[in-house]
Amino acid sequence: MSISYKPLWKLLIDKNLKRQDLREMSGLSGATIAKLGRNENVTTGVLVRICEALGCQLHEVAELATNEEAGA
Repeated sequence: MSISYKPLWKLLIDKNLKRQDLREMSGLSGATIAKLGRNENVTTGVLVRICEALGCQLHEVAELATNEEAGA
């Protein structure tokens, strides 16, 4: 199992936002946004900042996926 941020990207599309918008709203670095794009591990603090910025819950940002689903 691994983490997938597909729900986050879908949420951004639904809210008509770009990754740059997320970066500005949450105060995250470009490197952290890049990690999310590669489904790499980030701290729970990062996930909380995203949820606060987007007004959403954790399950709307990340999900557990099998290695095949995550593209590994």
